[in-house]
Amino acid sequence: MKSRICEMLNIEYPIFQGAMAWIANASLAAAVSEAGGLGIIAGGTAPVELIREEVRKAKKMTSKPFGVNIMLLSNNANEIAKMVCEEGVKVVTTGAGTPSKYMDMWKAHDIKVIPVVPSVAIAKRMVRCGADAVIAEGTEAGGHVGELTTMVLVPQIVDAVDVPVIAAGGIADGRQVAAAFMLGAEGVQVGTRFLTAFECTIHENYKKKVLNAKDIDTVVTGRRTGHPVRVIKNKLSRKFFELDESLASKEEYEKLGSGALARAVFDGDMEYGSIMAGQVAAMVNKEQSCKEIIKEMMEDASKLLNKDWN
Repeated sequence: MKSRICEMLNIEYPIFQGAMAWIANASLAAAVSEAGGLGIIAGGTAPVELIREEVRKAKKMTSKPFGVNIMLLSNNANEIAKMVCEEGVKVVTTGAGTPSKYMDMWKAHDIKVIPVVPSVAIAKRMVRCGADAVIAEGTEAGGHVGELTTMVLVPQIVDAVDVPVIAAGGIADGRQVAAAFMLGAEGVQVGTRFLTAFECTIHENYKKKVLNAKDIDTVVTGRRTGHPVRVIKNKLSRKFFELDESLASKEEYEKLGSGALARAVFDGDMEYGSIMAGQVAAMVNKEQSCKEIIKEMMEDASKLLNKDWN
């Protein structure tokens, strides 16, 4: 299961932990890195000093590489982009924009830059501006999503770029890891399965919601506004669809969604909190440590990839 991405980042297994805003903190990221994957602290819209504190916590919890995700449309993106240099972070993943204006600064600090991309065109653009690898994320993923499925997106991006491709969206067990490698990926990114990790600090209600999810329990809201988000169905998601039907203003959407993710993550509000999770939530049915999750996924994938199919 070794690949170019393992050598590039000095990690044991080609598995990234998804950068889930308000969820992917030092506790989760450090545990994933300690288990041999790449833990990632999510910047989201959080203040730069809060993310700096999480980075410093993670350094105390692991000596292994970990990354920081920067949402480039965030008002704090500039500050976080500088902070990762100051703190010696070695891997940055990005979303919601182009990292081109930060590339020279990051390269000068020997930072590997790996954008999340939803299409071939954007993948090519990211590589032209200096990306070391790309994360091809399908619409099965939780949170903000594109249109193409992982099965369709990954091989097209693999064919279009010469850097390693990490597959994301709909990956929670060894079968899906093996499938991603057969599509040409050199690594996978996993989010939803880590929601039920012991080291994930979300509210217990959130974990139970994922553990009890059925195959059709997720839905994408916000397609009308151009900001689609996959969540587990609840009263909040129904309210979003009511806004769609009434052709509501952008301000009404923003008012309804303001603070919704934090309500789910910290308060355990399962009715009006935004329960971001991927379609694969229905396959997540147990709580484990990050080490157990990674070991199980990698061992099962390895058996499949090495199986004699004759």
